Amino acid sequence: MVNYGLFLMLASLTVLSPGPGVVLTISNALRHGWTGSFPGIFGIALGAFVVAGISATSVGLILAASSTAFTVLKYVGALYLLYLGVKMWRTRRFIPELSITSPRPWHRFVEALSIQLLNPKAGFFFLAVFPQFIKPEDNYSSQFFLLVSSYGLLVVLVHTGYALMANRARGWLATNRGAGIVGKLSGITFFCFGVLMASASK
Repeated sequence: MVNYGLFLMLASLTVLSPGPGVVLTISNALRHGWTGSFPGIFGIALGAFVVAGISATSVGLILAASSTAFTVLKYVGALYLLYLGVKMWRTRRFIPELSITSPRPWHRFVEALSIQLLNPKAGFFFLAVFPQFIKPEDNYSSQFFLLVSSYGLLVVLVHTGYALMANRARGWLATNRGAGIVGKLSGITFFCFGVLMASASK
């Protein structure tokens, strides 16, 4: 394997950068506490693992070569982010104790998994970055598994950190005003990500 330390630095910066997954993790932490964000965090990590696996197969190459396949996945992902934006905009309460109902953990898991799977840019990250750190003469599978597992672990660690920081703001979110402000900010953020994804090119 080539420059494993450099890969960890690059992957860390990628995971740390704000995106739909980060916004979802913070929103889940504000609603359900930092431990309640774990289903979504694991969904994002599993999504990264699956996307990396797909990118290493012919499916990833098809997406890279086919403008139609890329466009379809791009717009499906964009529509899903816009849907989440509307959903967050309409949020009035983040704290579970104040909510009439609380989404089940597996709902949060599937929601986060869907965000990762419907983002074509995630696949192109693995297609573009992974080959730079793999030695052709060494065993491909073991190197690939190490890189993907490392990336998934970084997702869990970084998003847990985001959840812990967001959890400190839950007191303010107990007020309807605080919940309304963050709900609208989260909604606008998801909406912007949706627009950016829809306008993205290869």
